[in-house]
Amino acid sequence: MYINCHTHFSFKYGTLSPEELILECIENGIYQIALTDIHSTAAYIEVFRYLKNDYSHYPLKVIPGIEFHKQEQLLYIGIARNNQGFEELNAFLSYYNRNDLPLQSRPRFTDNVAVVYPMHTAPENLRTNEFIGIKPEELNRLRYQHHKFQKEKLLALSPITFKNKTGFNMHRLLRAIQQNQLLSRLDKNFQAQPSEFMKPKQVLLKQFQGFEFMLAQSDKLLEKCHFEIQFGQSKNKRSLLGSAIEDWHYFESEARKGFKNRYGKQNAVLTERFEREMEIIRQKDFTAYYLITYDMIQFAQRKGFPHVGRGSGANSMIAYCLGITNVDPIDLDLYFERFLNPSRTSPPDFDIDFSWQHRDEVIQYMFDKHDAHNTCLLGTHTTMKFRMMLREIAKVFGLPKSEIDKLSENPNLGNKDNYMRKILHYTQHMVAKEFPANISIHAGGLLITEQPIYAFTATEMPPKGFPVSHFDMYSAEDIGIYKYDILSQRGLGHIQDTIKIVEENQDKKIDPRKIHTKVLEKDPAIKNLIKNGNTMGCFYVESPAMRMLLAKLKCEDYITLVAASSIIRPGVSQSGMMRTYIERHHSNGNYESIHPIMDELMKETYGVMVYQEDVIRVAHHFGGLTLSEADILRRGMSGKYRSRSEFEKVENQFFKNCRERGYDEKVIQRVWFEISSFSGFSFAKGHSASFAVESYESLFLKAHYPVEFMVGVINNFGGFYKTEFYIHEARKAGAEIINPCVNKSNYLTRVEGKKIYLGFIHIKELERKIGESIQNERRKEGFYKSMENFKARIPIKKDQLFILIKIGAFNTFNKPNKHLLWKAYSLYLKKKETINGNLFEEEVVNYSLPEMKTTLLEKAFNELMILDYPICNPFLLININIKPDTFANELRNKINKKVHLIGYMVTIKRTSTKNSETMYFGTFHDSFENTFDTVHFPKISLQYPFRGKGFYSIKGKVVLDFTYPMVEVESMEKQGWLNPEYVIE
Repeated sequence: MYINCHTHFSFKYGTLSPEELILECIENGIYQIALTDIHSTAAYIEVFRYLKNDYSHYPLKVIPGIEFHKQEQLLYIGIARNNQGFEELNAFLSYYNRNDLPLQSRPRFTDNVAVVYPMHTAPENLRTNEFIGIKPEELNRLRYQHHKFQKEKLLALSPITFKNKTGFNMHRLLRAIQQNQLLSRLDKNFQAQPSEFMKPKQVLLKQFQGFEFMLAQSDKLLEKCHFEIQFGQSKNKRSLLGSAIEDWHYFESEARKGFKNRYGKQNAVLTERFEREMEIIRQKDFTAYYLITYDMIQFAQRKGFPHVGRGSGANSMIAYCLGITNVDPIDLDLYFERFLNPSRTSPPDFDIDFSWQHRDEVIQYMFDKHDAHNTCLLGTHTTMKFRMMLREIAKVFGLPKSEIDKLSENPNLGNKDNYMRKILHYTQHMVAKEFPANISIHAGGLLITEQPIYAFTATEMPPKGFPVSHFDMYSAEDIGIYKYDILSQRGLGHIQDTIKIVEENQDKKIDPRKIHTKVLEKDPAIKNLIKNGNTMGCFYVESPAMRMLLAKLKCEDYITLVAASSIIRPGVSQSGMMRTYIERHHSNGNYESIHPIMDELMKETYGVMVYQEDVIRVAHHFGGLTLSEADILRRGMSGKYRSRSEFEKVENQFFKNCRERGYDEKVIQRVWFEISSFSGFSFAKGHSASFAVESYESLFLKAHYPVEFMVGVINNFGGFYKTEFYIHEARKAGAEIINPCVNKSNYLTRVEGKKIYLGFIHIKELERKIGESIQNERRKEGFYKSMENFKARIPIKKDQLFILIKIGAFNTFNKPNKHLLWKAYSLYLKKKETINGNLFEEEVVNYSLPEMKTTLLEKAFNELMILDYPICNPFLLININIKPDTFANELRNKINKKVHLIGYMVTIKRTSTKNSETMYFGTFHDSFENTFDTVHFPKISLQYPFRGKGFYSIKGKVVLDFTYPMVEVESMEKQGWLNPEYVIE
């Protein structure tokens, strides 16, 4: 009936969710439609899932297709007559996306695809699979031109884009946003007709009166289409070596070799676990999933790429034996059923981290190994967020930027007049409906299918990237396509780089990755760093919140660090369970228990739910759910699964079982609160354990090679803090920081003894090619002998040379910078002139210049302008006469006392109270470059707001939170910088 239906996956065009489209069909008594989003196949799996699970009582037939546009205008609609046709449509669109080509005006599809042209662009001689769609408003025109068209080729075309007038208004707003145009000036050619909503068949018959045959022919076309989608059956690549038998023999051989390498002598407990895992892997046919991951790890090892295997895959002994993960699940008592259990239908989940420098090469290997037509990255859909949408809608309504800024800062202003109320109304409406804004790329998901990927999705091609699926992780898993997670992080990069730097600088070969964690956790230097929260630069434990948590726990061991890695996550921390864990950690076993079963299940974490598998343990052993139901509950903690009917059934079963077991209602509600608090933000224990191993490797390097370590961190540009603060940390470790130098610095930062030479990459206005050519030319032809020699060898513009002079890049020649600036001016003033027809070069005059030294303050301000931060202690630049009465290292001696500190802002964190009021946590350096932390409650945050980077005079009370001192701010004022023009040294 309806051969052209859109959902909101026609990005910034459609306004119906997949479920709403189904409900519209039910309400209007429509039994077959074609789902044809514009250049998108993102919706069809969700539609079919709803029809299978929630609306199975209604016999709606849905045929997928794609609507093709060129320059925002409809070219044609492709409808899949069968699964082969859908694959053909996906491959067609993907080809044009991949090669960035304009779409053909007339495509050549096989008879597996029906092509419907709009009336005004239809070809004269139609092929057997080509048709013309006629809209109701075009019928009068057809009456006079009917002789031009073959009757049997005419179809009723009544597009569906929204539900009602509100939907039409939202559609117009989306189109105006897409076109970057005022709503009042939106061209009607760029928007749908107001009539594009669904109507009962009787209304359509009336609209097409005299042309009812078109409706019948549209119905007939859909009746002849047949499309099947199978849920639950794995569609991943089935074999690495070509057959299941070959795969199994190879897998078993490699696993047994790994078992011997990892554990040496066998014992009954280890052997039982190994054989049990192998049997489940064989029964569940997960061999190929393991082997494909193992093959990827072997490639990385051949290339010398470090990796970390984390996620629930770290719970697997077989994964440990194969080297997919380096976390021993036996040593840590990792819960096997979180990883694999007989009820599980999806493959295990391996998250593999590589250095950001190597990840793309690993992905390219996977595309080459498994055929680009069977491989793509996993897509995701960014949804429209409140403030972003508020600004966009206000913009198309014509509000000036100043008003938009005010409204964005305080949305309550939207209630002051009718115009503002409209903006706020539509913003809230769109955000509540979770409109997808566009296709993005999942953090690391890679899909490898047995059939060509186009059997399931079309692909996008981001600039300089890899093809990306239209559907997201949830839809992929629904139809049995399970991702391989190939992730990147900077932590691995700075560990690997530090190892190289230590070898170059100290001629020592070290590798903390080869030292067992049990050895590292006993290292007194590492213990000292952790328990005092002195972890800046160290992977995953350097944020202010994590530093404070480690100090509050007085963390000194691996198990506590593993727990800290998970309780810092939002689900645990915001529910109050983090505080409960800290209290019980210090209680020596004297605490009020929720229930003895909870204490028994989670002995290691004092009866507090900390890890994802705790949900499974509690649901299964406390709540009496099957392992399969418990896993649904765990998965349901992530937002999108939680809205599904199967999650609701399991939730009801949990409460039913608990009541039948006779638990007190308060206990049941408390346990459910802890389960529901996880909300997809907690870690599996194996995941936390993997992170903790890497944290220990970072901590080892910081404890024993702090200067080289900070250079490794600086060169990887991926830490929690800005480069400036890693430079300060290096100076605290005894390093001398030297500005970029033409004869000593490289493009990246390097260390020589205790001297750190900043890299040219840090000069924000310096062209990359200049920075790289300085290093490359010096390596080829030797040191630069003077500024003139440098200019002769490096093609450089005047402004770029002046930047290098001002930052001190020529200090190696012992010439004052001001002299060099004069000299540089004269070099660029040199010109050729003619007198009486004779060409000559004007002679450069060597001026005798007075002594002009650059003061320390001038140097610092040059750094502030050129690098964006001073290399010296920034307190040399503060414009303040008042003195603080307290410094960071004195806070522990002033608990509950009023103090006054002067702080240089490091970072701030915005958060919300239980009443949704805004408050902040701050981190500052004092003049000795020691760190202190502040808390700014809502009233103070409004009265004394942060005003950007720089210095703050802070007054407040010192409070102790589990042995960690913080300043509860009572007042705060921003302080100015000195003006170097008025400083006399």
